[in-house]
Amino acid sequence: MTAIVIAIAVVVVLAALLLVAVARRRDTGAATGALSRETRRRDRSGVVLSEPEETTEDAALRGRAYERSVALERIGAGGAVEPVRTAPPAVYVPPDPETLGVTRRQFLNRSIVGFMVFSLSAFGASLIAFLWPTSSGGFGSKINVGKVDDVRARIQANDNFLYVPEGRMWVTQYPADKLPKAEKVYSPSVLTGMQAGFVALWQTCPHLGCRVPNCPTSQWFECPCHGSQYNRVGEKRGGPAPRGMDRFAASVDGASNFIVDTGSLSQGPPIGTNTTGQEAEGPHCIGQAGAH
Repeated sequence: MTAIVIAIAVVVVLAALLLVAVARRRDTGAATGALSRETRRRDRSGVVLSEPEETTEDAALRGRAYERSVALERIGAGGAVEPVRTAPPAVYVPPDPETLGVTRRQFLNRSIVGFMVFSLSAFGASLIAFLWPTSSGGFGSKINVGKVDDVRARIQANDNFLYVPEGRMWVTQYPADKLPKAEKVYSPSVLTGMQAGFVALWQTCPHLGCRVPNCPTSQWFECPCHGSQYNRVGEKRGGPAPRGMDRFAASVDGASNFIVDTGSLSQGPPIGTNTTGQEAEGPHCIGQAGAH
């Protein structure tokens, strides 16, 4: 029984403490606060704390009255604090997806497309550069082989075959007494060089594109790939080639220079053409074409 009485007393005390706490919370919510015992003692002493910038009305307030006036000003009840004016809401503008960054998928897709465009551009540029004839010298442009007399001397010094690497061509002599036959076969651009006493032959075999060397013993051109044979002026004499060696347009300028236009290529003469009648002058360097 005694324990029950003690329990009831404890509950009553706790309820009283709860009521006091709620009352203090309500007073705090009203922004009045609670003064300490020392503050209340000084307030009763009649001493008024004031600062030079305070008005007479503010200086006359003391204790809770001063706190209450400040709370009223803060909530706007006293009219001293102007309420905050809210600005109109800004118009919503959706953000640009590009400014938000790219996803990994977008990055990979754009990288692949960019790499493909770059590769195709580089390939196209290299192809155009290879096919476009140049005018600054080298293959695809007009090449000055030298003075006519000097070219003739160089051909004889190289056993009747002169190789010009910058033009990828062979230069040989064409006999003047054979020109009437040549006029019936060759185009005017090629005949101009023949009339000057020379023929400029492209180094490539018309069969499959192998480089054709000369044979010093037979005095013919003999292809090492499939045995095609051509006489000294590039007319086919044997092998699987479909025609004679292709040749460049050539001429002699006013200063007696032999000029070869490697940008102007003419197909070789058809099978059976033999304007010079030259036969093999010695053993062949390559096996007979019939063995192919």
